[in-house]
Amino acid sequence: MSGTVHVETISPAVMLLEIDNPPMNPLGVQMRETFMAALDQVETHDALRCLIVTGRGRSFCAGDDLKSVGPKGEDLAGFGRLLDRLEATRVPVVAAVNGWCVGGGFELALCCDIRIASTEAKFVCAGVNVGLMASTYRLPRLIGVSRAKAMLLTGSPHDATMAEHYGLVTGLHAPEDLRAAAITLAERIASRAPLSVEATKRTANRAPDLSPDEANAMQAPELRVLRRSNDHKAAVAAFRERKDPVFTRS
Repeated sequence: MSGTVHVETISPAVMLLEIDNPPMNPLGVQMRETFMAALDQVETHDALRCLIVTGRGRSFCAGDDLKSVGPKGEDLAGFGRLLDRLEATRVPVVAAVNGWCVGGGFELALCCDIRIASTEAKFVCAGVNVGLMASTYRLPRLIGVSRAKAMLLTGSPHDATMAEHYGLVTGLHAPEDLRAAAITLAERIASRAPLSVEATKRTANRAPDLSPDEANAMQAPELRVLRRSNDHKAAVAAFRERKDPVFTRS
């Protein structure tokens, strides 16, 4: 049986992608195409406000399928394009790390905006274990250079408790509760002002590379657009009337 990526509509504003390629959910060439097609599919939904990515079975994702990597590394470059595509997704992406999160699968989780995990999850920076290199840019930015090196240079498994201690994940849940926790988080994000959420994601992604003056210059045009938006006006009116605002992404 060939692998697939299940696309599930949780609500009009929340969709879930589930990697299903047993036993460890690697993303070889064909699976990457399937994952990219799933991303393309969900992004056609104008009502989409938040996306959840998870794995089926005992693994979140085992990264690239090394058996399929060509001698010139062109398949690894293809995996990088998938990571960039996920990171650039318009809406916030929540990774629900259900099990083994290894190598390129670890990098896939890093490309998501928020990560929560099962108490049984395991995280492995596997580059040094297979004579390669991965996560050396995103991981230090997320958890700091010292802690990142402890993961990157050893290639050792780190359990969910350590991942939470490092700030790699923001919450731990019993395996049977992980899906519900991810949906609750995604629905909360989806209930906020959509243009504001998307602008916040864009600016937060770039913030670590900018000086204060550069950050202000980046934020100013975003704020000008948001101040003129119908959603901002609706929020102000709802606040005055003590009602919940209705956002329309306009």
